[in-house]
Amino acid sequence: MIESSANPLDHLVLPTRSLDAVRLRLASLGFVVAPTGVHPFGTENACVFFTDGTYLEPLAVGNAQATEQAIAAGNVFIARDRLYRERLGEEGFSAVVLGTGNADADHRRFVEAGLSAGDMLSFSRVFTDASGKSDTASFKLAFAAGLAASDAFLFACERVNPPKIDRTALQAHANGVTGIVEVVAVSDAPAAQIGLIAIAAVAITHKLSAGDAAVGLPNAILSVVTPESYARLFGLTAKPSSHLRFEAVVFSIRDKASVAHALAAGAIDHNMSGSDIVVPPAPGQGAAFIFRETP
Repeated sequence: MIESSANPLDHLVLPTRSLDAVRLRLASLGFVVAPTGVHPFGTENACVFFTDGTYLEPLAVGNAQATEQAIAAGNVFIARDRLYRERLGEEGFSAVVLGTGNADADHRRFVEAGLSAGDMLSFSRVFTDASGKSDTASFKLAFAAGLAASDAFLFACERVNPPKIDRTALQAHANGVTGIVEVVAVSDAPAAQIGLIAIAAVAITHKLSAGDAAVGLPNAILSVVTPESYARLFGLTAKPSSHLRFEAVVFSIRDKASVAHALAAGAIDHNMSGSDIVVPPAPGQGAAFIFRETP
């Protein structure tokens, strides 16, 4: 199902109330968490980077006044974050981000498809590695969302000025995670929701069993399944909704022993679903985390 011509997965946005809670929770899961990054529009993050080039972006509101000003100025990223928190709470999984070499072209494509979520966004922020070395990272974003959608969105991210930073230490996770192999969304109507993902990723839709659907990216799979399939696949529950909601992240691991050791050391409740190790969402961990051995 891998499609080399599609836009690759870049990162995932996980709203949270507190980056302190994120650090505590993710460290207990065996992840290395990067130093806090501050956006110029009031939010801040504590990212988790992987050797495959993808990463998690736990996102908190650091300056409420700045976020108000950003929303008033038409900042789609902040407006969507606010909408998500108002509808679904302070902890969750709001957005899938796709890599692109031309965000302007993606924006035009989203507009033509009637799926643009609003104006593009360009910004820069300081990035600091584990040793304290800093550089400036610049980004250009183009946003896509379904009609009347409020529970999830996607955006294309062009890294205009990648920071010259050594991330090796930030990618050495005790749990052995090397990357993200799948993102799982849930909806009562997967066929009605997969089109947005396919257009955003420039990918082909694949029909799965039980009405589920998926698109393949060069580095991951994005699937949309029913609540019933979600329960069957992972032993987890998801509230019925016709909306698209991102629910789970499937990580690639070298061996289950490393994960089991990290989870035991952190006293983390988990269960098995087939050969997958499943950790339900918790404060500081807005999505279900699924650990899967890959070749």
